[in-house]
Amino acid sequence: MIDERRLKILTEGAKYDVSCSSSGSKRKNTGGIGNGYVAGCCHSFTPDGRCISLLKILMSNDCAYNCKYCPNRLGADVPRVSATPEEIAELTIDFYKRNYIEGLFLSSAVEKSPNYTMERLVRTVKLLRTQYRFHGYIHLKGIPRADGELVREAAKYADRMSYNIEFPSERSLKLLAPQKSKESLLLPMKKLAEDSLLFREEKRKGLFLPAGQTTQMIVGASPETDGQIVRLTQSLYRAMGLKRVYYSSYVPVVHDSLLPDLPVGQLREHRLYQADWLLRFYGFTAEEIAPENENLPLDLDPKCAWALRNMQYFPVEVNRAPLEVLLRVPGIGGRSAQKILEARKYTKLNFEHLKKMRVVLKRARHFITANGKFYGAETVTAVRGALTAGEQMQNAVQLSLFSDPQTALSALTGEL
Repeated sequence: MIDERRLKILTEGAKYDVSCSSSGSKRKNTGGIGNGYVAGCCHSFTPDGRCISLLKILMSNDCAYNCKYCPNRLGADVPRVSATPEEIAELTIDFYKRNYIEGLFLSSAVEKSPNYTMERLVRTVKLLRTQYRFHGYIHLKGIPRADGELVREAAKYADRMSYNIEFPSERSLKLLAPQKSKESLLLPMKKLAEDSLLFREEKRKGLFLPAGQTTQMIVGASPETDGQIVRLTQSLYRAMGLKRVYYSSYVPVVHDSLLPDLPVGQLREHRLYQADWLLRFYGFTAEEIAPENENLPLDLDPKCAWALRNMQYFPVEVNRAPLEVLLRVPGIGGRSAQKILEARKYTKLNFEHLKKMRVVLKRARHFITANGKFYGAETVTAVRGALTAGEQMQNAVQLSLFSDPQTALSALTGEL
C-alpha cells in the first residue's frame, strides 16, 4: 500500500499536465468493474476548466532528464519517490470503490531509462485490465525514446495516450529539454496513429486506443507566436489525427536563466483554445486565424478578429446564408446555426426569433441582416469599439453555481 507521503508527492508532481480530460472511449464493461464507454467517466472541472475526475498521479518523480521548466528535473532539489505498478493498481481500485474517481491518468518521470519506465507503466495498466478487470478510463503518458513495442503494448490496454510536445519549435525543445527531440515525440505519435488505423481496417478483436491521442504545449516559456502554435496545432490534427491539443500557460515553478521570471496570463491560453475550437468545428484554417509572426489579439476573440479583418463578407442574410457562412458569424455557434437552418424552412426569421434561439446578438447584429433588417454599427471602428466593450464586460463576470445555464454551457464548450 502506498503511504500518504509518497501519494502527496506523486500527485503534486502530476498537476502541471493539463492534457487529461476523459472522453471518447468505447471500452465497455465485460464482467469486471468500471466503465469508460462514452460518458463512463464523470467530469468535474476546476474554475479554469481543468478536468479533475481522474486519479492523476506519477509513477515516479525521480527523473533522469533535465528539462529546464520541469519541477522534477534531474537538477531540482526535491524529495524523490516512486511507486510500484502493484501500488498504483491497488490505489486506483481502492479509490474507484470509494467513488473518488472514475478513471486513471498515469504519467511518470523518466526513471533510470525510457524503457525501464515504460515497462512499469505497461505493467500497471495490464494489472488493472487483466487481474483487477478494471474497464474504466485510463490515460497513459508515453515516454519519449521508449521502444516501439512497449508503446504498442500499452496502447492495447489504455484508452488514450499522449506525448507532450511542450514547445512549438525544435529549437526551443533542444534548448529547454535537451534529452528530448522532435523525432522522439512525433515518431511514436505517428506510429500509434498508423497502428490504430490498421487495427480498425483489419477489424481485429479488442481495442486499440479507442479515445485516441492528445498532446500539450506550454504557452509563453519560449518565444514562439500564437500564429506558429496554431499552425502546429493544425498540422497535428491533420497528420496525426489527434483528438485534442491542450495549452498550458507558463508558470515559473522553477528558476532558470533561459526561462521567463513572470507567469503568462490565462487570457492568452484562453484565446488559443478559442482558436483551436475554430479549427476543429468552424471550418477555419490556421492561416485565417492568425498571421504566423503574430499573437492572437487579447481584446477580441479570434472569430471577431477575423470578421473585422474581412468585413467585405458581411453582413450576411440569415434566411439565405449556408451553414459554413453562418458558422463564421461572431455570436452564432454551432447549435444556433443548426437552429437557424431548421427554423427558416417554416418562416422568415427576424431578430426576435434569433434572440429566442440564443444567438448572441450583441456580437452578431454587426454582421447579419434578418429579413432585410440591419441593426449593427456602420463602420469598422464602431464595430470594434462595441465588440471590445462587450468583451470587457463579459470577462468581468465570474461564473458561479447560479450562473445562467446557457452562459455557463457556452463558456464550457467554447462556442463563439
